[in-house]
Amino acid sequence: MVVLDLLGRRTALRILWELRGEAMTFRALQEACGTNARLLNTRLAELRASGLVEHGDGGYRMTAEGRKLLSALQPLLAWARQWAQRDPEGFAAADPDHAGREA
Repeated sequence: MVVLDLLGRRTALRILWELRGEAMTFRALQEACGTNARLLNTRLAELRASGLVEHGDGGYRMTAEGRKLLSALQPLLAWARQWAQRDPEGFAAADPDHAGREA
């Protein structure tokens, strides 16, 4: 499936996660995602072309389709939170940059 290919690309889900709230500028998004400008620019272009992200006043934001996708991912988020609480050591080992933070 095309959407799974897109979401499986490095930083794609992280970008969508960071855009779940307010619009973000390129620099703020780059800092939040901890990625380089070239990769972020590539992913944003792909996410924009897919209709999940748009650029406007205030920066990048999720489109209505992007918000629908985020809603569809809520069961995964709920599972991830439960998993992180049951096995904090496993969570830290899986993602040392986020040790001690909620999924």
